[in-house]
Amino acid sequence: MADPSSYRPKPGEIPDSPGVYKFRDEHRRVIYVGKAKNLRQRVANYFQDLANLHPRTRTMVTTAASVEWTVVSTEVEALQLEYSWIKEFDPRFNVKYRDDKSYPYLAVTLNEEFPRVQVMRGAKKKGVRYFGPYGHAWAIRETVDLMLRVFPVRTCSAGVFKNAERTGRPCLLGYIGKCSAPCVGRVTPEEHRELAEDFCAFMAGRTGTYIRRLEKDMAQAAEEMEYERAARLRDDAGALKRAMEKSAVVLADATDADLIAVAEDELEAALQIFHVRGGRVRGQRGWVTDKVEAVDTSGLVEHALQQLYGEERGDAVPKEVLVPALPEDPDAVSQWLTDRRGSQVSLRIPQRGDKKDLMATVQRNAQQALGLHKTKRASDLTTRSRALEEIAEALGLDAAPLRVECYDISHLQGDDVVASMVVFEDGLARKSEYRRFQIKGFEGQDDVRSMHEVIGRRFKRYLQEKERTGEGDEQHASDAPATEAAPPAAGPAPGSPETAEGPSDVGPVPGVPEAAGGPGALEGPAAPAGLTAPTAPTAPTAPEGPAATGPVPAPPLAPASPDDVAGPREEDGRPKRFAYPPQLVVVDGGQPQVAAAQRALDELGIHDIAVCGLAKRLEEVWLPDDDDPVVLPRSSEGLYLLQRIRDEAHRFAITYQRAKRAKRIRSSPLDDVSGLGETRKQALIKHFGSVKKLRQATIDQICEVPGIGRRTAESVAAALAATAPAVPAVNTATGEIIEEDDGDSS
Repeated sequence: MADPSSYRPKPGEIPDSPGVYKFRDEHRRVIYVGKAKNLRQRVANYFQDLANLHPRTRTMVTTAASVEWTVVSTEVEALQLEYSWIKEFDPRFNVKYRDDKSYPYLAVTLNEEFPRVQVMRGAKKKGVRYFGPYGHAWAIRETVDLMLRVFPVRTCSAGVFKNAERTGRPCLLGYIGKCSAPCVGRVTPEEHRELAEDFCAFMAGRTGTYIRRLEKDMAQAAEEMEYERAARLRDDAGALKRAMEKSAVVLADATDADLIAVAEDELEAALQIFHVRGGRVRGQRGWVTDKVEAVDTSGLVEHALQQLYGEERGDAVPKEVLVPALPEDPDAVSQWLTDRRGSQVSLRIPQRGDKKDLMATVQRNAQQALGLHKTKRASDLTTRSRALEEIAEALGLDAAPLRVECYDISHLQGDDVVASMVVFEDGLARKSEYRRFQIKGFEGQDDVRSMHEVIGRRFKRYLQEKERTGEGDEQHASDAPATEAAPPAAGPAPGSPETAEGPSDVGPVPGVPEAAGGPGALEGPAAPAGLTAPTAPTAPTAPEGPAATGPVPAPPLAPASPDDVAGPREEDGRPKRFAYPPQLVVVDGGQPQVAAAQRALDELGIHDIAVCGLAKRLEEVWLPDDDDPVVLPRSSEGLYLLQRIRDEAHRFAITYQRAKRAKRIRSSPLDDVSGLGETRKQALIKHFGSVKKLRQATIDQICEVPGIGRRTAESVAAALAATAPAVPAVNTATGEIIEEDDGDSS
């Protein structure tokens, strides 16, 4: 590893003009290329204290052995030279987009004497007109088949064409009218080229001219009583309309534009491009890249523009390029695009209307592409095994952590503080094991204290389970989690929002000890449909523990049964809560959160569970009592798995926090009335119009509402009286009295 100070240029050597620089390693290979408005300022940034550099930048400068630069006149020239060098040297630390598949194009070979329409992939050739890319080759063939009725251009290969010339007989398409048969001289080369150019014009979006011409000719043929010709022209116009329907109109002003969207995380980014021509989506493509350099969204967009249009000229560069974020120097990039097109190109972020809506669609495609890419990567058994082995090696564990639990804290400025626990077994999410916590030990914002409370509560329950069943540490260690989940005794209500995400809120269940923090502090599985813990306290719950790898002895007094092999269970047959300890606890945070988690385990006397934390900004892994983090390689499968687990814990926590906040905002004084359900609350609000008017009503007036008896009316009146505001609120700016909300408060 080289010391950057050994090759740092002397002060004053680097000019302050625009230019392009490249770092080389000890073997003189170019490993990074960049551009700058001011070379002196930009290059000097790479030679600051290594601790202040982004990990990817730090790796690059310690790998490099020298730096060179080239001065140019303008920023546009710098952009062009940067693209040329990246293409020439293929530097390992530059972002490189790779296609997630080879996209097919509809190509017209205008460089041949008799142009041919065909499906083409790979590098573009000079003199060939391309349309697309398309998602599937069959979509191209369907479109071409419809259009050959009107534009009978040659589609055969060179061998078939030469054989037809030799024999003097055209192929089948020539006989059925879907080829003009230039091979046997039915049309001249000039007439055939005109057909090919009309085909290109129609594909480029100039559709109205040809359809109107066909309809005019059809009407004229009908007037002349040439009904067969009129019918053929009618069918031709219908074929063109059906070809147009295959690409729906998305922009009403017949815009030519490319829309680019980016979905990214700390390690990877996915790019989606929609090609809109004549207001219709004519093609779509996607790229995925590893973020091997420290780059933000604007940098990703700039790299994408370079790779997308670096080899294009003329109409291949659209009039508008819509992006989610502008490059660092948008004027220079816009000028570069203008030079390649030969006319003005607008580079901007859509703000409103159809273009903004279409950009949202492109963004959703990018998010789905990134998710699909990650799913494919995570679903591979070999990759998961390698990831677990890398984690074990990096953290100094005796064996791969087959069960990993991750915890995250979520709140909004100290309100509605909650925590999440997600479980991964054998590298895969085990959503039936997810748990949610409310922080009740204190109020306010303190992530470290919250983490200590949650870890303590979770593992206090684990110790209670051990004590109640008489199982030792060795038994739990041997019963490592398996890949098959226990069949649920009762699952969440069908269609409930928690069916696929994990447990819902329930109250205490008799016979199961409460977690620290009081009743309801620990969130458990959902009750069956229509039941909640207060009204049906003995209702069965969803599975709590993972499956064991083999038969597990039944708890005392419980008869042996086949269900025992599915995992340890309570005396009443329900799966035990928190029956298994993890081999690794991951917390979302750095050194303070890790220390809090370790302290909670030490206080409970648990010393056989490893703890680590993953800090999001630099993706560093922190261990207890270590002053320096463990830095895993950016390409490490172990780091990728830890990131997935951490991100899932964050998602689960923030989803719960938002739901709690929304529930609190929608709360009503009527919620405290015992026996008053949602239907009767809605009936009261509908009858009186608002809570304010309901509060002013008498008990007899409340009894007039259908379904409300006198006892319920008295309870409603008492609840509303207890929550009545003491004095009206006053707007201190205007002096006016702020009336109570008259809207629906249910």
